Amino acid sequence: MKTNIQEQMFKELSDKTVFNKAQNYAYGYIDNVFNRNVFPTEEALDNLSNFDEELPTSSAKVEEVLSQLNTYGSPATVSTLGGRYFGFVIGSALPIGLAAKHLATYWDQVPAMHVLSPLGSKLESVVERWLVELFNFPKRTSAGFVSGTSSANLCGLAAARYRILKNQNWDINKQGLFNAPKIRIVTGRQAHSTVLKAIGILGLGHDTIEWVDVDNQGRIKVDALPELDCNTIVILQAGNVNSGAFDDFETICAKAQIAGAWVHIDGAFGLWAGAVKQLKYLTSGIEKANSWAVDGHKTLNTPYDCGIVLCEDSEAMTAALHMTGSYIIESTERDGMFYTPEMSRRARVIELWATLKYLGKNGIDEMILNMHERAKQFANEIRAIQGFKVENEVVFNQVIVRCESDTITEQVLKNVQELRECWAGGSVWFNHKVIRVSICSWATKTADISRSVNSFKKALLISKTNR
Repeated sequence: MKTNIQEQMFKELSDKTVFNKAQNYAYGYIDNVFNRNVFPTEEALDNLSNFDEELPTSSAKVEEVLSQLNTYGSPATVSTLGGRYFGFVIGSALPIGLAAKHLATYWDQVPAMHVLSPLGSKLESVVERWLVELFNFPKRTSAGFVSGTSSANLCGLAAARYRILKNQNWDINKQGLFNAPKIRIVTGRQAHSTVLKAIGILGLGHDTIEWVDVDNQGRIKVDALPELDCNTIVILQAGNVNSGAFDDFETICAKAQIAGAWVHIDGAFGLWAGAVKQLKYLTSGIEKANSWAVDGHKTLNTPYDCGIVLCEDSEAMTAALHMTGSYIIESTERDGMFYTPEMSRRARVIELWATLKYLGKNGIDEMILNMHERAKQFANEIRAIQGFKVENEVVFNQVIVRCESDTITEQVLKNVQELRECWAGGSVWFNHKVIRVSICSWATKTADISRSVNSFKKALLISKTNR
């Protein structure tokens, strides 16, 4: 016997009204997203109060639910899909990625085990192979598909912890960390906060980190590295979150290999430079590391969320993220749960596969190189305006901008954000307040850069007028 709510939902499935309505709203959003204000207006933000309501007792009409989302939700979104969002290294999403994710939503696959999703298992195996080839990593490298680099860093460092302790006859899974041999952590003073989060979660301790001084671009000073040994995890960066700079992988990885140390590379957005002919030099030697973390939803422009951990020591990776249970059905094919912390996760590999398949090697090269060119354009145009200074060497997609003082910089940033023509975030660079501009969208054109620079110019004029 069907309940009332079952009857209602079966009807909605059969007549497709709910899906057609949602699709029409989505089309309307796409039609305007590239020209609308980048950040929600004050009115749109105020209208979010329409969601402040008690949970209804009775089920609502589907049209009412979708209408509320479209009317009050859509205007309050940030236009990260467009070409003028430069905050937090947030990528846009390619049309093929959005379409594939849309299709995959209806499939609702869970690729924890092959038996749960043969498609998810197959695509994870294929994409793993493609990524290993694209980055020229060792053929034995395994990949795990997680939500982002925060999780990917955690997984890579968990594998490192397992291997270092196992090499000393200590099984972390059985014996835990209490009385375990000491693990050294060596990283640069500008390591990303997600790396510190992972170190804390894994019980390795922030206070034990051996900090290495960096140069004026945030790169580790090779001469300042301490002596490494087989108990050491060295954490490097492919793309400093502010400057976009890359550590000297060739030299540092060579030192680590001699010492038997583990090298993990946080390459959230910068690892993709290794797929671009003109930028590949930035990642020279990166294949000599042991584990890598990278996002698809940043530079590659897959939809959110899409993170990847890669590890050349598959045994360490699967042992660190192991899963057991009498109900689990292992297969001779790939069972994705052994390469990630989660068992219940969506098949985000579907849109990742679609994006890689659509672009191909040449498309990836062209798209990412354009981001670099637009970053250089931004730097050149902003330098031409008196009152602005570019603080970094623009080697990839990051531009650090500063004004005459911290006070003016902060006011200009506030004005830029309020003008809503583009959106950038703030940061601190060697004790100075700066504006961080991250060019990370396939949709950013030369006109978008000039339009955004003009907004910066207007923001500076407003700050001077209001003094």
